[in-house]
This record gives sequence, C-alpha cells and structure tokens, in this order.
Amino acid sequence: MKVLFIGDIVGSVGRDAVKQVLPALKAKYNPDIIIANGENAAAGRGITRTIANDFYDWGIHGITMGNHTWDNKNIFEWMDDEPRIVRPANFHHSAPGKGLAIISANGKKLAIINIQGRTYLPPIDCPFTTADRLIEEARKATPHILVDFHAEVTSEKIAMGWHLDGKASVVVGTHTHVQTNDDTILPGGTAFITDVGMVGSKEGVLGMQKDAVLHRFLTGMPSRFVVDEGKWHFHAVVADLDSKSGRANKLEKIRLTEESWLLMQ
Repeated sequence: MKVLFIGDIVGSVGRDAVKQVLPALKAKYNPDIIIANGENAAAGRGITRTIANDFYDWGIHGITMGNHTWDNKNIFEWMDDEPRIVRPANFHHSAPGKGLAIISANGKKLAIINIQGRTYLPPIDCPFTTADRLIEEARKATPHILVDFHAEVTSEKIAMGWHLDGKASVVVGTHTHVQTNDDTILPGGTAFITDVGMVGSKEGVLGMQKDAVLHRFLTGMPSRFVVDEGKWHFHAVVADLDSKSGRANKLEKIRLTEESWLLMQ
C-alpha cells in the first residue's frame, strides 16, 4: 500500500502547484491514498469548502489541519458534515469536526489522525495520550495509520515519533513549513519525518511575503502577513506500507521547485 502525503499547502500559489504536479506524481508513484495538510490553503489561513472540494476533484482523498483550522469562520457551518477532513483531536471536546477519519480508496483503508503540539502553541490537551487513544480506536478498522503531528518544535515532533513507533504506520510533522532531512523507518516499523515541508512560494518566508515578516523581526511591531506570490516549491513524502501489518517498508521525500518542474515538462 502506498500513501502520498503533501506538506502544508499555502495559498493560491500552493494550490496551483498541487494542481500542476499531482497528475505526474500519481503516474510516477501510483499511490493508493493521497492526504494533504490544508490548514493554510485559503490565503494562508484555514480552508474553505470550495477549496476542499477542489482538492478532492484533483485526487486528494483526505485533508489534515492544524492551528489555523478555524480561521475561515464558515468552517463552523460545514465541518461536522465533512468526513474526509480531520482537525487536531486534542482541541476541546466541544470543537466541531473530528480528529480521526478512516479514508477508503482504491480498495484500501487508511486511518488519518491529526494532533497538535503544545510547545509554543496555545494550551491544549496532551497530544501523546490523545494519539494513543485514537490509535487504539483506529486499529479496530485498519492497521494502516497515519498521524499528522502539527507542532512547532523539532524535539516534540521527534518525541512523538518515538512514542508512536510500532503503533502508527507513518508519523509526519507539519506546521513549520521546512522539509527536514531525517526521513527514516524507526525500529518498530514506523515511517517518520520531523517536517514534510510545504507547497507554496519559496521566495517569501514560509510562504508569506518577506517584507512584512522582516518588519516584525526588525521592529518588534505587528504587521499583516500576506501570502507571497513568487515561484513555488513542492514538498511531500511517499510511504510504502506492508499490506497486512501496516509497518512501513520505505519512506521517500519529494522536493520540487517550479523551475525544475518546468524543465522536466
């Protein structure tokens, strides 16, 4: 079983990149199930139902979220009716939506779980015990389990990888938008990477216009972050999972730039 996971999609630049690149990735890797992080898909802040439907039309089967889940307020009107999107499961129990979904496609089943870290992020329930609880629930449906750990610091993400080794098939870090070079299969058979990276402008700062970010760093004053419209880069991973046990056999990084993509066409 092959799973393609696409890093944080940022704004229209990121969406356009996914639309361009995804057909070729499907042809090359033949993934059974495609998951993407969509919490920055709408102008860098949250997601809309229209954008989610575009993702499905392009072949994405499930969407994970993060700390920007609620930034588009109309999500409260439809989140409870959307079975293919997961938001951090350790949000307050009254939050709309869910943190675990079973995605079925091409005769395969994959459980996707979304968890948010606590370091340098708002107070939230324990991500480690929440992950344990949901993995136990997911195993009733399938041994193939992917956890998107949306967290700020590398130490917390790496700790989660070790904590879930042998419990989840894949643990991917999201949120920091920089692809790390530590992709590995842990001893218990879990594929892990600290951060998958992002899909969006490579000419800004984490997908945002650099001038506003520099202003904040240089002056300490607030500034409005706007999605950068420069040339894109595309980060993702492909995991090859054992069809019976759910253990990972291989994890491969994908790293493309708009320039390299155009040369390949």
